Amino acid sequence: MERALYGPDGFYLRPGGPGPAGHFRTSVHASPLYAGAVAQLLLWVDEELGRPEELDLVDVGAGRGELLAGVLGALPAETAARVRPYAVERAGRPGGLDERIRWVSEPPGGARGLLFANEWLDNVPLDLAEDGRYVEVARDGTESEGGPVEGRDRAWLERWWPGPGRAEIGRARDEAWSAAVAAVERGLAVAVDYAHTRDARPPFGTLTGFRAGREVAPVPDGGCDVTAHVALDACAGPGAVLLTQRSALAALGVSGARPPLALASADPAAYVRALSLAGEAAELTARGGLGDFGWLVEPVGVRRWPG
Repeated sequence: MERALYGPDGFYLRPGGPGPAGHFRTSVHASPLYAGAVAQLLLWVDEELGRPEELDLVDVGAGRGELLAGVLGALPAETAARVRPYAVERAGRPGGLDERIRWVSEPPGGARGLLFANEWLDNVPLDLAEDGRYVEVARDGTESEGGPVEGRDRAWLERWWPGPGRAEIGRARDEAWSAAVAAVERGLAVAVDYAHTRDARPPFGTLTGFRAGREVAPVPDGGCDVTAHVALDACAGPGAVLLTQRSALAALGVSGARPPLALASADPAAYVRALSLAGEAAELTARGGLGDFGWLVEPVGVRRWPG
């Protein structure tokens, strides 16, 4: 999985092409309302920190910087002038990106502000297990039985994904998230992803692939995204809050409610714009879709959000 995603010919490091947005649709690509909501969350953090001279915004798994660009555009000018935006990404910096955005391979230490990881953890490589043994996967996707799961992986399974069947060992994701949170000196760390919790683990796992907008077999040859849902409850540290994207976006003012019909008569153009935004908000918060994504919100030296 590491080689297939991040090796020399890996899915995320191949030069040229459409980038991740050409293969799958995330909340960032679905609507600018998403970046606007993240901007609102950053404003909350800004107030918690006493409106500092420099306010960090760290986007982990930044893709081509779309979220950072959207947040900077949605912020009040005074706040945007104080923001230090970091795109954490293993691929090279794309052309034409806002010069204010710092392009880095690891989260900067001592960040004071908001660290946001949208659909990053699902691409942190992991191992598979089935009935207590590792599952070995060849480059062509062929599977075979491996040795017994032991040590820290076994301890993780016993605590977070017990029982028979197939499991995705999330220990590497826990460690990756812990390291990201440790980079925050004060503020919020937020992970958003496909997720499940201990009482509802999928019995056959979730590993899959995506190519050109279609779900495909998770063949680790570099030609497709290889991804698995995240055990966010295992990642969560002390004081963390777990909620759905639907609830999180509602707290940030994103609503799929239709605009009042009276607006159609008073200002038809405004009504059409509002109706379009309502449709985008409905997609971001839809049950059975993006609205069911999990948000892991971890405070570092600030109040819990939402309170």
